[in-house]
Amino acid sequence: MSLQVAESAIQQAEHADEAGGGLWREAFRRLVRKPAAIIGAIFVAIFVIVAVFAPLIAPYSPTATDLSQIKGPGHIPGPSSTHWLGLDDLGRDVFSRMIYGARQSLVVGVVSMAFGMVGGIILGLLAGGLGGWVDATIMRFVDMMLAIPGLLFAIGIAAMLGQSLVSVMIAIGVVNIPVFARLLRGQMLAQREADYALAAKSLGVKRSRIILGHVFPNSLSPVIVQGTLTLATAIIEAAGLAFLGLSGADPAIPEWGRMLADTQKFLTSAPQLVFYPGIAIVLSALGFTLLGESLREALDPKNRR
Repeated sequence: MSLQVAESAIQQAEHADEAGGGLWREAFRRLVRKPAAIIGAIFVAIFVIVAVFAPLIAPYSPTATDLSQIKGPGHIPGPSSTHWLGLDDLGRDVFSRMIYGARQSLVVGVVSMAFGMVGGIILGLLAGGLGGWVDATIMRFVDMMLAIPGLLFAIGIAAMLGQSLVSVMIAIGVVNIPVFARLLRGQMLAQREADYALAAKSLGVKRSRIILGHVFPNSLSPVIVQGTLTLATAIIEAAGLAFLGLSGADPAIPEWGRMLADTQKFLTSAPQLVFYPGIAIVLSALGFTLLGESLREALDPKNRR
Protein backbone atom coordinates (compact mmCIF):
# COMPACT_ATOMS: atom_id res chain seq x y z
CA MET A 1 0.00 0.00 0.00
CA SER A 2 2.80 2.41 0.87
CA LEU A 3 4.47 1.65 -2.46
CA GLN A 4 1.27 2.51 -4.33
CA VAL A 5 0.96 5.80 -2.46
CA ALA A 6 4.59 6.63 -3.17
CA GLU A 7 4.09 5.91 -6.86
CA SER A 8 1.02 8.14 -6.79
CA ALA A 9 3.07 10.97 -5.29
CA ILE A 10 5.72 10.61 -7.99
CA GLN A 11 3.02 10.57 -10.67
CA GLN A 12 1.61 13.80 -9.25
CA ALA A 13 5.05 15.36 -9.50
CA GLU A 14 5.41 14.18 -13.10
CA HIS A 15 1.97 15.59 -13.91
CA ALA A 16 3.07 18.89 -12.38
CA ASP A 17 6.13 18.90 -14.67
CA GLU A 18 3.93 18.16 -17.69
CA ALA A 19 1.57 20.94 -16.63
CA GLY A 20 4.53 23.31 -16.64
CA GLY A 21 5.13 22.49 -20.30
CA GLY A 22 1.42 22.92 -21.04
CA LEU A 23 1.48 26.22 -19.20
CA TRP A 24 4.10 27.57 -21.59
CA ARG A 25 2.12 26.40 -24.61
CA GLU A 26 -1.00 28.05 -23.25
CA ALA A 27 0.95 31.20 -22.46
CA PHE A 28 2.23 31.33 -26.04
CA ARG A 29 -1.31 31.13 -27.36
CA ARG A 30 -2.24 34.07 -25.16
CA LEU A 31 0.80 36.06 -26.23
CA VAL A 32 -0.02 35.91 -29.93
CA ARG A 33 -3.37 37.51 -29.17
CA LYS A 34 -1.90 40.43 -27.19
CA PRO A 35 -1.07 43.58 -29.21
CA ALA A 36 1.48 44.68 -26.60
CA ALA A 37 3.28 41.34 -26.85
CA ILE A 38 3.37 41.52 -30.65
CA ILE A 39 4.74 45.07 -30.62
CA GLY A 40 7.35 44.12 -28.04
CA ALA A 41 8.35 41.03 -30.03
CA ILE A 42 8.75 43.14 -33.19
CA PHE A 43 11.01 45.63 -31.38
CA VAL A 44 13.07 42.80 -29.86
CA ALA A 45 13.34 40.98 -33.19
CA ILE A 46 14.55 44.10 -34.99
CA PHE A 47 17.03 44.83 -32.21
CA VAL A 48 18.44 41.28 -32.25
CA ILE A 49 18.62 41.07 -36.06
CA VAL A 50 20.41 44.41 -36.32
CA ALA A 51 22.87 43.42 -33.59
CA VAL A 52 23.64 39.96 -34.99
CA PHE A 53 23.98 41.03 -38.61
CA ALA A 54 25.65 44.39 -37.95
CA PRO A 55 28.61 43.76 -40.31
CA LEU A 56 26.20 42.98 -43.15
CA ILE A 57 23.83 45.90 -42.50
CA ALA A 58 26.28 48.71 -41.72
CA PRO A 59 27.40 50.47 -44.93
CA TYR A 60 30.62 51.81 -43.39
CA SER A 61 33.08 50.94 -40.67
CA PRO A 62 31.90 52.42 -37.35
CA THR A 63 35.40 53.67 -36.55
CA ALA A 64 36.38 55.07 -39.98
CA THR A 65 36.75 58.86 -39.99
CA ASP A 66 36.45 61.27 -42.91
CA LEU A 67 37.56 64.69 -41.74
CA SER A 68 37.27 66.07 -45.27
CA GLN A 69 33.49 66.19 -44.71
CA ILE A 70 33.94 68.53 -41.72
CA LYS A 71 34.03 72.12 -43.00
CA GLY A 72 35.07 73.67 -39.74
CA PRO A 73 34.75 73.56 -35.93
CA GLY A 74 31.21 72.76 -34.87
CA HIS A 75 30.12 71.74 -38.38
CA ILE A 76 28.10 68.51 -38.35
CA PRO A 77 27.02 67.16 -41.76
CA GLY A 78 23.36 66.18 -41.72
CA PRO A 79 21.61 63.21 -43.38
CA SER A 80 22.35 62.64 -47.05
CA SER A 81 21.93 59.96 -49.71
CA THR A 82 25.31 58.45 -48.81
CA HIS A 83 25.06 58.89 -45.03
CA TRP A 84 21.45 58.30 -43.99
CA LEU A 85 21.81 59.66 -40.46
CA GLY A 86 24.65 62.05 -41.21
CA LEU A 87 28.13 62.19 -39.71
CA ASP A 88 29.42 63.01 -36.25
CA ASP A 89 32.07 65.58 -35.36
CA LEU A 90 34.87 63.23 -36.46
CA GLY A 91 33.31 62.36 -39.80
CA ARG A 92 32.12 58.90 -38.74
CA ASP A 93 28.91 57.47 -40.20
CA VAL A 94 26.23 57.72 -37.51
CA PHE A 95 24.02 55.00 -39.04
CA SER A 96 26.87 52.46 -38.93
CA ARG A 97 27.74 53.44 -35.36
CA MET A 98 24.11 53.04 -34.30
CA ILE A 99 24.01 49.53 -35.76
CA TYR A 100 27.22 48.44 -34.07
CA GLY A 101 26.02 50.11 -30.88
CA ALA A 102 23.07 47.70 -30.90
CA ARG A 103 25.54 44.81 -30.89
CA GLN A 104 27.35 46.23 -27.87
CA SER A 105 24.07 46.75 -26.01
CA LEU A 106 22.86 43.22 -26.79
CA VAL A 107 26.12 41.64 -25.64
CA VAL A 108 26.14 43.61 -22.39
CA GLY A 109 22.45 42.95 -21.74
CA VAL A 110 22.53 39.20 -22.39
CA VAL A 111 25.81 38.51 -20.57
CA SER A 112 24.93 40.60 -17.52
CA MET A 113 21.42 39.11 -17.37
CA ALA A 114 22.84 35.58 -17.62
CA PHE A 115 25.42 36.34 -14.93
CA GLY A 116 22.77 37.72 -12.60
CA MET A 117 20.34 34.88 -13.33
CA VAL A 118 22.89 32.13 -12.72
CA GLY A 119 24.08 33.74 -9.49
CA GLY A 120 20.51 34.33 -8.33
CA ILE A 121 19.45 30.77 -9.18
CA ILE A 122 22.34 29.34 -7.17
CA LEU A 123 21.51 31.45 -4.11
CA GLY A 124 17.76 30.93 -4.48
CA LEU A 125 18.18 27.18 -4.90
CA LEU A 126 20.33 26.92 -1.78
CA ALA A 127 17.97 29.10 0.27
CA GLY A 128 14.73 27.54 -0.92
CA GLY A 129 16.05 23.98 -1.01
CA LEU A 130 18.00 23.77 2.23
CA GLY A 131 16.09 26.24 4.38
CA GLY A 132 17.04 26.80 8.02
CA TRP A 133 20.16 28.79 8.81
CA VAL A 134 21.31 28.59 5.18
CA ASP A 135 18.12 30.31 4.05
CA ALA A 136 18.38 32.95 6.79
CA THR A 137 22.04 33.72 6.02
CA ILE A 138 21.54 34.01 2.27
CA MET A 139 18.43 36.15 2.60
CA ARG A 140 20.12 38.59 4.98
CA PHE A 141 22.96 38.92 2.48
CA VAL A 142 20.42 39.48 -0.30
CA ASP A 143 18.59 42.09 1.79
CA MET A 144 21.84 44.01 2.28
CA MET A 145 22.42 44.04 -1.47
CA LEU A 146 18.88 45.25 -2.12
CA ALA A 147 19.28 48.05 0.41
CA ILE A 148 21.72 49.80 -1.95
CA PRO A 149 20.16 51.59 -4.96
CA GLY A 150 20.82 49.47 -8.05
CA LEU A 151 22.45 52.06 -10.30
CA LEU A 152 24.59 53.42 -7.46
CA PHE A 153 25.69 49.87 -6.61
CA ALA A 154 26.58 49.21 -10.26
CA ILE A 155 28.57 52.45 -10.50
CA GLY A 156 30.57 51.51 -7.40
CA ILE A 157 31.37 48.01 -8.69
CA ALA A 158 32.30 49.22 -12.18
CA ALA A 159 34.52 51.98 -10.77
CA MET A 160 36.24 49.52 -8.45
CA LEU A 161 36.90 46.96 -11.21
CA GLY A 162 38.16 49.53 -13.68
CA GLN A 163 37.08 50.96 -17.01
CA SER A 164 36.16 48.04 -19.27
CA LEU A 165 33.16 46.36 -20.85
CA VAL A 166 33.67 43.29 -18.65
CA SER A 167 33.45 45.49 -15.54
CA VAL A 168 30.12 46.88 -16.74
CA MET A 169 28.71 43.39 -17.35
CA ILE A 170 29.86 42.15 -13.94
CA ALA A 171 28.47 45.24 -12.20
CA ILE A 172 25.04 44.94 -13.81
CA GLY A 173 24.97 41.18 -13.21
CA VAL A 174 25.81 41.51 -9.51
CA VAL A 175 23.06 44.10 -9.05
CA ASN A 176 20.47 41.67 -10.47
CA ILE A 177 21.54 38.61 -8.45
CA PRO A 178 19.34 39.38 -5.40
CA VAL A 179 16.27 39.93 -7.61
CA PHE A 180 16.51 36.43 -9.09
CA ALA A 181 17.47 34.89 -5.74
CA ARG A 182 14.44 36.22 -3.87
CA LEU A 183 12.08 35.32 -6.70
CA LEU A 184 13.28 31.72 -7.01
CA ARG A 185 13.40 31.23 -3.25
CA GLY A 186 9.80 32.39 -2.87
CA GLN A 187 8.59 30.14 -5.68
CA MET A 188 10.41 27.14 -4.23
CA LEU A 189 8.94 27.70 -0.78
CA ALA A 190 5.46 27.69 -2.34
CA GLN A 191 6.18 24.55 -4.39
CA ARG A 192 7.55 22.75 -1.35
CA GLU A 193 4.08 22.99 0.21
CA ALA A 194 2.36 21.47 -2.85
CA ASP A 195 0.51 18.19 -2.36
CA TYR A 196 2.90 16.10 -4.45
CA ALA A 197 5.95 17.39 -2.55
CA LEU A 198 4.40 16.80 0.88
CA ALA A 199 3.18 13.32 -0.07
CA ALA A 200 6.57 12.29 -1.44
CA LYS A 201 8.34 13.68 1.64
CA SER A 202 6.06 11.85 4.06
CA LEU A 203 6.77 8.57 2.28
CA GLY A 204 10.53 8.92 2.45
CA VAL A 205 11.39 10.06 -1.05
CA LYS A 206 14.84 11.65 -1.01
CA ARG A 207 14.75 15.37 -0.40
CA SER A 208 17.28 16.02 -3.15
CA ARG A 209 15.06 14.19 -5.66
CA ILE A 210 12.02 16.24 -4.66
CA ILE A 211 13.89 19.56 -4.77
CA LEU A 212 16.00 19.08 -7.89
CA GLY A 213 13.64 16.84 -9.85
CA HIS A 214 10.32 18.61 -9.32
CA VAL A 215 10.25 21.65 -7.03
CA PHE A 216 13.09 23.48 -8.78
CA PRO A 217 11.89 22.94 -12.40
CA ASN A 218 8.34 24.00 -11.46
CA SER A 219 9.68 27.22 -9.91
CA LEU A 220 11.63 28.47 -12.94
CA SER A 221 8.82 30.05 -14.98
CA PRO A 222 8.76 33.39 -13.09
CA VAL A 223 12.56 33.49 -13.14
CA ILE A 224 12.60 33.21 -16.93
CA VAL A 225 10.02 35.98 -17.21
CA GLN A 226 12.12 38.15 -14.90
CA GLY A 227 15.10 37.52 -17.16
CA THR A 228 13.23 39.14 -20.05
CA LEU A 229 12.46 42.20 -17.95
CA THR A 230 16.03 42.33 -16.66
CA LEU A 231 17.30 42.64 -20.22
CA ALA A 232 15.45 45.95 -20.51
CA THR A 233 16.96 47.35 -17.31
CA ALA A 234 20.40 45.98 -18.23
CA ILE A 235 20.39 47.92 -21.51
CA ILE A 236 19.43 51.12 -19.70
CA GLU A 237 22.01 50.59 -16.94
CA ALA A 238 24.72 49.79 -19.50
CA ALA A 239 23.92 53.02 -21.33
CA GLY A 240 24.06 54.91 -18.02
CA LEU A 241 27.46 53.49 -17.11
CA ALA A 242 28.78 54.22 -20.60
CA PHE A 243 27.41 57.75 -20.32
CA LEU A 244 29.47 58.16 -17.15
CA GLY A 245 32.59 56.89 -18.90
CA LEU A 246 32.79 53.53 -17.09
CA SER A 247 32.49 51.27 -20.14
CA GLY A 248 35.23 50.23 -22.58
CA ALA A 249 38.43 52.24 -22.60
CA ASP A 250 38.43 52.68 -26.40
CA PRO A 251 36.23 55.71 -27.22
CA ALA A 252 36.12 54.74 -30.91
CA ILE A 253 33.97 51.65 -30.17
CA PRO A 254 30.34 52.72 -30.62
CA GLU A 255 28.09 52.46 -27.57
CA TRP A 256 24.74 54.18 -27.30
CA GLY A 257 25.47 55.58 -23.85
CA ARG A 258 28.87 56.88 -24.88
CA MET A 259 27.35 58.41 -28.03
CA LEU A 260 24.93 60.32 -25.82
CA ALA A 261 27.78 61.61 -23.67
CA ASP A 262 29.96 62.60 -26.62
CA THR A 263 27.21 64.59 -28.36
CA GLN A 264 26.02 66.75 -25.45
CA LYS A 265 28.02 69.70 -26.77
CA PHE A 266 26.06 69.57 -30.04
CA LEU A 267 22.57 69.83 -28.51
CA THR A 268 21.94 73.17 -30.20
CA SER A 269 23.82 72.71 -33.48
CA ALA A 270 23.06 69.02 -34.18
CA PRO A 271 20.38 67.69 -31.80
CA GLN A 272 19.82 64.63 -34.01
CA LEU A 273 23.08 63.14 -32.72
CA VAL A 274 21.49 62.91 -29.27
CA PHE A 275 18.09 61.84 -30.56
CA TYR A 276 19.29 58.73 -32.44
CA PRO A 277 20.95 56.81 -29.56
CA GLY A 278 18.32 58.04 -27.10
CA ILE A 279 15.40 56.69 -29.12
CA ALA A 280 17.30 53.44 -29.75
CA ILE A 281 17.74 52.87 -26.01
CA VAL A 282 14.08 53.64 -25.34
CA LEU A 283 12.71 51.38 -28.09
CA SER A 284 14.94 48.40 -27.24
CA ALA A 285 14.12 48.62 -23.54
CA LEU A 286 10.44 49.13 -24.36
CA GLY A 287 10.42 46.00 -26.51
CA PHE A 288 11.79 43.76 -23.77
CA THR A 289 9.49 45.37 -21.19
CA LEU A 290 6.34 44.87 -23.27
CA LEU A 291 7.28 41.28 -24.05
CA GLY A 292 8.19 40.49 -20.45
CA GLU A 293 5.07 42.06 -18.95
CA SER A 294 2.85 40.30 -21.50
CA LEU A 295 4.54 36.99 -20.72
CA ARG A 296 4.03 37.57 -17.00
CA GLU A 297 0.32 38.22 -17.53
CA ALA A 298 0.01 35.17 -19.78
CA LEU A 299 1.55 32.93 -17.10
CA ASP A 300 -0.56 34.40 -14.28
CA PRO A 301 -3.19 31.83 -13.19
CA LYS A 302 -5.58 34.66 -12.28
CA ASN A 303 -5.89 35.58 -15.97
CA ARG A 304 -6.93 32.11 -17.09
CA ARG A 305 -10.48 31.43 -18.21
